[in-house]
Order: sequence, then C-alpha cells, then structure tokens
Amino acid sequence: MKSKKIDINCDMGESYYDIKVGNDYKIMPFITSCNIACGFHGGDPKTISNTIDYALDKNVKIGAHPSFHDIKGFGRKIIKVSNRQLKNQILYQVSALKGMVESKGGRLNHIKPHGALYNMASIDDEIAKTIVKVIKNIDPNLKLYGPSMLRWKNISENIGINYVSEVFSDRNYNDDLTLVNRNNNKAMITNPKESLRHVERMVKEKTVKSIKGNLIPIIAETICVHGDQPNAIDFAKIIYDSFKIKKLI
Repeated sequence: MKSKKIDINCDMGESYYDIKVGNDYKIMPFITSCNIACGFHGGDPKTISNTIDYALDKNVKIGAHPSFHDIKGFGRKIIKVSNRQLKNQILYQVSALKGMVESKGGRLNHIKPHGALYNMASIDDEIAKTIVKVIKNIDPNLKLYGPSMLRWKNISENIGINYVSEVFSDRNYNDDLTLVNRNNNKAMITNPKESLRHVERMVKEKTVKSIKGNLIPIIAETICVHGDQPNAIDFAKIIYDSFKIKKLI
C-alpha cells in the first residue's frame, strides 16, 4: 500500500491511581497523536504527567481528552448538565492539561471530547457549540478532533476552529455514521486484521461498511485506536506499519 499522510490517535493517560488502564508507553511509538485524560473519567496527576513525557519523547502531538465527571462509569454515562456547567467543566480540564503540557516545553495541539460527551455532541448542536466556543476562548489555534461527516464539523468551522474528521479503527458504525452502542455485541472490532481492512476502506475508498452492510461515504483524517481495549498495541502497530506512517510534527 502507498504511504499516506494519515494521523493515528489514541486515548491515553486514563489510569486513575490504582485503576490501571491501557499501556501508554508501549503504544506511543505507533501513533502520531494522543488524547490525554484530564482527571474527570481517568487520569491522576502522576499518570497525566508521565503520559505527557512519553508523548514529548516520541514526538507525538498532544491533545486534551475532557469528559463528564464520571470516574465510576469511565465517562461513558450520559449526564445532563447546563451549558454553563459544561462550559466550566471543559474550561477547567483543558486549561489544566494545557498548563501541564506547556510547563514541560510542549504545546497542546487539539481537543477530543471523551465517551458520552463526544457521542452527545455528535447529535446535540447546543453541546457541540458549547465545546467549540470554549476551545476558541482558550486558544483559537487549537484543533477539534470529532466524528466524520456529522454537523459538528460545520459548527466548528463556522465558529473558526479547525476540525479534524475522525474515524474509529475498532468500532462499527450505524447507517447515520453514529457509533454502534457499546451494549451491542457487534459494537467493537476485536481482530487487528479485520480492523485494518475496516481502516483501509475508510481511507482509500472513503466509505465505511455499516453494521447493516451498507457502504456509507466517510472522510478519514485521523484514525482512533482506543488505548483501553485489549488488542490496542496490535491495532496501532498493524495500522502504523501498513500506512508506513511518519511522524507529522
């Protein structure tokens, strides 16, 4: 396969004190961007600091991965908050991560909301607008990593934030390009080779095969590998090697 300029991102820094999640150190060589938890669904201060160090050492772009305040549910629980509350929660998390990155001589590249917050913003324009406006207030040069081909892209670009269309290497899609609910036993792709076929179709053919077997148009600018899934290292490596990835910064 010919080399393509494609970004591989991974959700990281999600361990929380004695709760260990993923293997950030071993995955880092096979990605080009990381999304670091900000303490609300995972990520204690030591874990966050170490993950930033790993990313800087491996020349990996750093993003903030804010979520609803939900340690117990790992940020995957739907929580209804006011726009003001949501604004303050995102402002707090992103500002903290940004400050830690800059204190180590790095630069925050992007924001990627986590879990339920990401899914809700994908279908609720008001939540999407709140997130984008907070990002612009913090730093209009920050990028937003969000779902491909949904309204969130237009909202982001209309407000003046650069939007990077994300696809998932390990998740199946519905016909409307939302992710299949994790309660469905077909939500996750667990085989690395199957994942590679899934990713190659999205990147090369610009389509994704939905859970119903339909080919739906999609744009892939960044590929997500979930760091908390058991085969995350294998997923990242096979995609990295297949696309002959070169670090983009």
